[in-house]
Amino acid sequence: MIKPVTTQAEVNGMGYVLYKSWQETYTGLIDDSYLNTMSLEKCEKIASFQKDNSLVAVENGTVIGFVGFGAYRDEKDTDMGEIQGLYVLEEYHGKKIGFGLMNEAVKRMSDYNKIALWVLKGNDKAIRFYERYGFRFDGAEKKVLIGTEQTELRMVFERKTNDN
Repeated sequence: MIKPVTTQAEVNGMGYVLYKSWQETYTGLIDDSYLNTMSLEKCEKIASFQKDNSLVAVENGTVIGFVGFGAYRDEKDTDMGEIQGLYVLEEYHGKKIGFGLMNEAVKRMSDYNKIALWVLKGNDKAIRFYERYGFRFDGAEKKVLIGTEQTELRMVFERKTNDN
């Protein structure tokens, strides 16, 4: 079931999914010393700030994934929405949980014809998922400090309109 975040338990569940996903996804991609700073407590705190613009996937009362979304965070592109994070526990990969979360987030951002997201260069599994969904690289990239300097690449999804 995909739903808005309504309880503290769901916020804590988002924190756990964030924590576990970082360990599962970014080991070997980012500096271990930085990865080790991503404690469950820190991830729960991050989740508490994101709860208002997030949806959770819940199975048997347990949060197994979430998506954060909203207006694009760069003031230069105010006509675009943004997927600010999509995380699904690894044991649920391949079960369409990510597609379900993405579908609901895209639906809730119906005011935007374009939706962007940033993905860490080298995160090939996520890139393949986003490409299957319909996101494409637009050439934008930025440097981020995640222990060491890393590169994030922007991908954009364009809705099909009557003009397309």
